[in-house]
Amino acid sequence: MAYATYTTQALVCGTFSRNTADSSYLLFTQGAGMLYADARSVREERSKQRSALQDFSLVKVSLVKGKGGWKVGSILPVKNYYYEAATQAARGSVVSVFRLLRRFYKGEEANVEIFDYVRQSLDVLLQDLEHRPFRQMVIQVNILADLGYVDNSQLLAELGFDAKNPQDVAYSDKNERLIESAYSTAVSVSHL
Repeated sequence: MAYATYTTQALVCGTFSRNTADSSYLLFTQGAGMLYADARSVREERSKQRSALQDFSLVKVSLVKGKGGWKVGSILPVKNYYYEAATQAARGSVVSVFRLLRRFYKGEEANVEIFDYVRQSLDVLLQDLEHRPFRQMVIQVNILADLGYVDNSQLLAELGFDAKNPQDVAYSDKNERLIESAYSTAVSVSHL
């Protein structure tokens, strides 16, 4: 029986060691949502997949859906956001976005818009940003709004402009309170 192969871009959100040299990976994929995929013998020194499948990486991966779940086929590394971050604050911002994805994005449901927004946001967070904690919170609230945890229309009405691009959002005490309130509300209603 032949299995179909799916090639897609993915963000490596977590690594879980199994057996002697096998690992499972939590992948946020562009074409299949959040899923676990197994890779055999990936922790061996001779493995070619070893360096590509690091946490916080953007990869192009071929996945095979078998009886026991997803398997990693070939993989091509694109970039590692953690290693490309120039400052400790930028690395912290990258880690926080990946933690948010792990916590709130559930299931194998493709959402290309969220995937593209997360990729663009990670590129923004690599830069030297003024008011970094505020910009990071704007990104997280936008992700939570796309996932349905925040009423985006109410937030847009209160802010008075689209907060999709975190660099376009003007920093003010009022905007910071609104964004923090939206984040707190999303966390409390999610029960996660």
